Amino acid sequence: MFRALALLIAVSCVSLNSFAQHQLVKKWETDTTLKVPESVLYDAKGKVLYVANIDGQPWDKDGKGSIGKVGLDGKIIATDWVTGLNCPKGMGLYGNNLYVADLDQLVEIDITKGTITKVYPFEGAQGLNDVTIDKKGVVYVSDSRAKKLYRFENGKAALFLENLQGPNGVLMHGDDFYVLDNGGMYKVGADKSLTKIADGMEGGTDGIENVQGKDFVVSCWAGQIFYVSADGSKQKLLDTRDEKKNTADIGYDAKNRIVYVPTFFKNSVVAYELK
Repeated sequence: MFRALALLIAVSCVSLNSFAQHQLVKKWETDTTLKVPESVLYDAKGKVLYVANIDGQPWDKDGKGSIGKVGLDGKIIATDWVTGLNCPKGMGLYGNNLYVADLDQLVEIDITKGTITKVYPFEGAQGLNDVTIDKKGVVYVSDSRAKKLYRFENGKAALFLENLQGPNGVLMHGDDFYVLDNGGMYKVGADKSLTKIADGMEGGTDGIENVQGKDFVVSCWAGQIFYVSADGSKQKLLDTRDEKKNTADIGYDAKNRIVYVPTFFKNSVVAYELK
C-alpha cells in the first residue's frame, strides 16, 4: 500500500513538472534609437548588453553596421559604440574579445578599448549569422545562406558541417553543441551527426539559450519565443507576430533568468523575466 502510494505521488510530481507552465514577464524596453538590432549578448562580468545593429537591410555590405551598448536597466549607453561593420549579427565573448559574425567575415573587438582589432575573412561564406564559443576559445559560426557551420581556431576558419537546411542559432553548452536549423533544434554529436530535440518552431529559428539542465529558450525571428524542455516538448512563451514585432537573436542572464530580445525593425531591446 505504502509503495503504491509513493509511486503514485512520484508519477504525479513528474506529470506536474512535465506540464509546468512558464511565462515571460516584461521588465523594460529601451527607446527606439537602436538601429535594426539583430542580436543581444549579455556580459555578466561587464554588467552590460552588447547589441548588434544592422542599420540597413539584413544582408547589405554597406559599412553602416555597428555594435551598441545597453545598461541592464534598459538605458542605452551608446548606440554606435563600435562602428565600421556591415550587417552584424550573432556575437560571442571570450576573455576581452568580442567576436561578431558580419556577412562574410568574423570581426574581433577588444571590449576594453572598444575597437576592432582584427577582421577574419571566411572564404566562400555567404551569410554568417550566429556565433558560439567553447571553453577552449574555439569559435563556431553558422552560415544561413550557404547552409554550413564553420569552426574558427588560431586565426583560421574551417568547414565544420554542411548540407544543412538553413542554420542560424548555435550554442556550445558545456561539452554539448546545439544548432537551430529551419524550425528545428538539434544536438550535434561528436561524429557530427544531428539528433533532433524539437521541431515545429516556425518563423525562422534564430536564438538559443540554456535555461537550466537540458531546458532551453528558443526565439524565432518572425516573433515567437519557445521554452523547450529536456524531453523535446515545447511551450510558446511569446507571440508578437500580430504586432509585427520581431524576436531575433536573444541574450540570456541565467542567474537572474532575464531574456533579452532584439526587436529588429522596431529598433529596441526588450527584457523579460522568465518565470
